Amino acid sequence: GGDSTSSSDEFTEIVSKVPRILEKKGNKTISLYYDFVKCIIEEKVWPEEVNKRSNKLRNVLVLRGLGMPQKLLFTLLISNYQPIYGKEKFEASLKKVIDNGFDPRTSKFVQALHVVYQMSEKTIEEKIDVYKRLGFEVDDVWEIFKKWPFSLKFSEKKINQTFETLEKKCGLLKNEVLTVVKKHPQLIRISEKNVVNSVEKIVGLGFSRDEVKRMIKRFPQCLHLSVETVKKKTEFLVKKMDMPLKAVVSSPQLLGYNLEKRTVPRCNVIKALMAKGLVGSELSLSTSSVMAVTDEAFLNKYVRKQEDKKLVAELMTIFTTVYKADLDE
Repeated sequence: GGDSTSSSDEFTEIVSKVPRILEKKGNKTISLYYDFVKCIIEEKVWPEEVNKRSNKLRNVLVLRGLGMPQKLLFTLLISNYQPIYGKEKFEASLKKVIDNGFDPRTSKFVQALHVVYQMSEKTIEEKIDVYKRLGFEVDDVWEIFKKWPFSLKFSEKKINQTFETLEKKCGLLKNEVLTVVKKHPQLIRISEKNVVNSVEKIVGLGFSRDEVKRMIKRFPQCLHLSVETVKKKTEFLVKKMDMPLKAVVSSPQLLGYNLEKRTVPRCNVIKALMAKGLVGSELSLSTSSVMAVTDEAFLNKYVRKQEDKKLVAELMTIFTTVYKADLDE
């Protein structure tokens, strides 16, 4: 309706945000989605009569009211995501997710809503019991759920099998497995084959089994990294940065950073500063100000505060240039 050019421009803008809207069949659906998406973009209130017609739209608007960003709302709008079709059950699930402290601005909120909506109270209780039998407190289970909502979706068999794998194949003690799973609940879904494969390949890089065990305890995510990634990162740290393997064992989180975007540029800046005697050679790469902080904080600490402006420019060049030689061994 109205001026067809502005309307079609607007439509193009909306569709470019959510290409799948066009896959919805029929003019009626398209016009409904068009009005609805327009309403999200312009943050208008949805007309009452449509409210009655569609739980889905009402629920998505409730989520919008909680501050959920457009991107997540659009995804929900075009998905066959169960929770947003419900009414009473949607409200009860939503309350539970909010009470658990999830942030509506995050995709974890959507995951949690999904899990809670699909499971009855009884099933949730049964899952909590599975974790309790393995040695967790009830609070631990909710903490794990908060980190990774899908943790409640796995069968008792799968959860037990993962625990057994971490004990037998990684040499962890029972209480160490509890700590590791609390740190990184996504381990619950890892297969025995992948664990064995990861451990063998990391040992192949020159680490002892005991060192691999220590790395898993400090940084359980290392079991999820591809072996190629671990190899590349270890080689860069050891060969290019003269880091002893023992130091990688002490700070395995260094293996979690993106080589190209974080590790290489920052290490090259530190190396240049060491060569000029501006930072001591005892500076450890595992110091949080080197790797854990944002680019902005790193540059402020190590680059921008240098007196010599020419040096600042030189360091900025080093920071923004990724040398192919550093990535290819």
